[in-house]
Amino acid sequence: MLLAYYIHDLSPFLIHIGGFGLRWYGLAYLAGFVVGILLYRRLAVLGYSDLRPDQVADFITLGALFGVLLGGRLGYLLFYDADGFFHDPLIFFRVWEGGMASHGGILGLTFYSIWYAHKHHLSFRNLADNLVVVGPVGVFFGRCANFINGELYGRVTNAFWAVQFPKEILIYPPEHLDRFLAKTAAIDPSFESPEAVIAGVAGSPALRELLAVEVAPRYPSQFVEAGLEGIFLFTLLWILRTRVRLANGVLTGIFFIAYAVVRVLGECFREPDAPLTGILTRGQFLSLFMILIGIFFLLWARWNPNYPPIFKKASLS
Repeated sequence: MLLAYYIHDLSPFLIHIGGFGLRWYGLAYLAGFVVGILLYRRLAVLGYSDLRPDQVADFITLGALFGVLLGGRLGYLLFYDADGFFHDPLIFFRVWEGGMASHGGILGLTFYSIWYAHKHHLSFRNLADNLVVVGPVGVFFGRCANFINGELYGRVTNAFWAVQFPKEILIYPPEHLDRFLAKTAAIDPSFESPEAVIAGVAGSPALRELLAVEVAPRYPSQFVEAGLEGIFLFTLLWILRTRVRLANGVLTGIFFIAYAVVRVLGECFREPDAPLTGILTRGQFLSLFMILIGIFFLLWARWNPNYPPIFKKASLS
């Protein structure tokens, strides 16, 4: 008896009216920002942050806009679609077409934090340390939204927990796609395009039967990355933040190195979405530079150690 895999049929919209709707992806970003504010404020109340609790919301909100969103969008276009971006720079504003890069978001937030720390005469390393503690929560929500959208799916596998993603048809060679669409049109003439097929999966048992044969089972790599880049990193960094006396900058260094390691591991399950660099995926290759950044922060903390307010108070008592 053949194993029946789950065929992805989730809608990217929580509410969809006409051509507009409330997308799960947008809600994921909102949830990440709200939870990030609450967690960062808690760290500020406990004395781990140079920011006052009442400053946290403004810092996170502006960081989300100018760091995560702009950096993530620009990073995606430069790292994954540079030719298209230079040919048509206006695609930067067509965010409804998708395209965000976590590496770009991290770098964007780093540059924003440098500017904010300079403007308000705060320790950049302290700001960064607390950001990297709460940041993985946003990554977790974002990866879950990737699964709901059926995007950034995994490599082909026969594992029992595999999922069949209809969006795979978007990468079919033209002749293969034409043959496939001829079969879907025989089921229903409205299934004449890849987009119509993807949108019609939930409401057509016959289409689901065809996809069960045509589409390869794949790792739900979005959940693998949500676990590694989200749950694991947050747990590690929260424990280190609240249980260990560390100089400002150490947590940032650990984050960059640990994120690079788990991203390299996670990419082993994920279908490459850009040409390989040697044997490495684009995500793995970019992660190598994050290790160098992490080492820089660790050395910086060792050469010029200073500590969060809670540890300064403890040394005076």
